[in-house]
Amino acid sequence: MININKPSLIIDSLKVKLNIQNMIAKLDDVKNLRPHFKTHQSKDVSNIFKILGVKKITVSSVSMAKYFAKDWNDITIAFPVNILEIDDINKLSRKITLNLLVESIDTVVYLQNNLKNKVGLFIKIDTGYNRTGLTSEDIEVSTIINEIRNSNIIHFKGFLAHAGHTYSAKSTKEILSIMDNSKKILSGIKNKYIHSFPNIITSYGDTPSCSISDNLNGFDEYRPGNFVYYDIMQYHLGSCAIEDIAVAVACPVVAKHKSRNEIIIYGGGVHLSKEFMEDDNNNRSYGYVVEFTNYKWKYQDTVSYLKSLSQEHGILKVSKELMNRVEVGSLIGILPIHSCMTANLLRDSSILV
Repeated sequence: MININKPSLIIDSLKVKLNIQNMIAKLDDVKNLRPHFKTHQSKDVSNIFKILGVKKITVSSVSMAKYFAKDWNDITIAFPVNILEIDDINKLSRKITLNLLVESIDTVVYLQNNLKNKVGLFIKIDTGYNRTGLTSEDIEVSTIINEIRNSNIIHFKGFLAHAGHTYSAKSTKEILSIMDNSKKILSGIKNKYIHSFPNIITSYGDTPSCSISDNLNGFDEYRPGNFVYYDIMQYHLGSCAIEDIAVAVACPVVAKHKSRNEIIIYGGGVHLSKEFMEDDNNNRSYGYVVEFTNYKWKYQDTVSYLKSLSQEHGILKVSKELMNRVEVGSLIGILPIHSCMTANLLRDSSILV
């Protein structure tokens, strides 16, 4: 029996495996998948990917690349290069095949002058998210390419995009429209340079469109990440069924208030993050409530939810039936709104079952 006495992330290994298998099945070849590991950040979970044939991965930081470099030798850091980490970048690129991401000629010039080992380089293209990246028409794209055209240390890999605006879409139709628009943009800029660089690729990643689409072609590489766990946000976007959510946070019950149908749990913002969703009546939910059976769960009580969070406390609004079943000192499960944030916060308190 697992001894849990504080908020802990319970990871259902069977659901994880099924989620990965389902994503692989959508692709022509597992070689087209470069999953983003920022969601799970777990060597145990990464081993499931490896067993299923995945050979290359994506991370979001140099430190994350260092963590996985002991087990993976083909890594893309899908975050604009931070030149202050050049020493660690050089150490990594000496050991593994490393791909970097840029959107500034200043960064490229710095890399050209300070890299000690050969790296792959993607140019970040903004396909409508408006967070980072260059537009496909930006003159800086050609400036960067001209800078590295004859480089003996920088290998031009192609163009990379993250369609993060799918997370704010209002319908599956809108999500698929965003994906189609990203295809047009990346295909267009690839075709512009393919004659000079015959091996360049387009790399695309976001879980909603990759999960919803039945037609994963048009890009050379796919980098979804959240699909390994999914969460309540993805459920409401239509990316998954609620049964596909592969993580739940086990939280100790510390008090019950029957007069107001509320249960107090040890599990707050420092464990779950303060991500929330609102219903049509503007009621906030910070997670859905599930009960454990041998650390597995089914979502059955659709009335109960996590209504508020402070730093360490969580307050559940629950049904009378759940109030009567749950005892102080027992564990209750919370399906997170955003599993990436929760998994990061509970990285040292994760249990694979």
